[in-house]
Amino acid sequence: MKRICVFCGSSPGSRPEYRHAAQEMAAELVRRNIGLVYGGGNVGLMGELADAVLKADGEVQGVIPEHLMAREVGHKGLTKLHVVRSMHERKALMADLSDAFVAMPGGFGTLEEFCLHAKPCGLLNTVEYYSPLLRMFDHAVEERFLKPGNRALVLARDQPAELVQALEEWRSTHIEKWLDRETR
Repeated sequence: MKRICVFCGSSPGSRPEYRHAAQEMAAELVRRNIGLVYGGGNVGLMGELADAVLKADGEVQGVIPEHLMAREVGHKGLTKLHVVRSMHERKALMADLSDAFVAMPGGFGTLEEFCLHAKPCGLLNTVEYYSPLLRMFDHAVEERFLKPGNRALVLARDQPAELVQALEEWRSTHIEKWLDRETR
């Protein structure tokens, strides 16, 4: 695994544990010689994560749309900063650059960018931030809107080291969708 894309808040959140988790994630990536791909910002958890990787001499590639760069939230000290025209281009380039995806605490943008990747995906469940979402996924399985195999595609761990290890051990599986009347 060469690079992991981490989605996280442009806000620091309300708890010091979120900042600490960003620092731990940075340390784990550098320890494993895995580069960081992220949204390119210098604010919130995004900025904290990028700064911590850079401070430890790790590789950081940011991908930011022009409109956010114009608002001066782009991080200017990265290994490489890709400035793209749109959010769609941002997501596509982040996916191309990355071998896996992690969502740390964040809002709508974090969740929207995290979902629906064919590569390994994990949630860093800092202070149980994602526990309600994980329960929703389990509920979707119970209600037969999500197959158990699809639910298993989203890894969740409380600690960065455990999550990165699980992502490295992840193996792709093919899961058929419910398309015929007999299996609905």
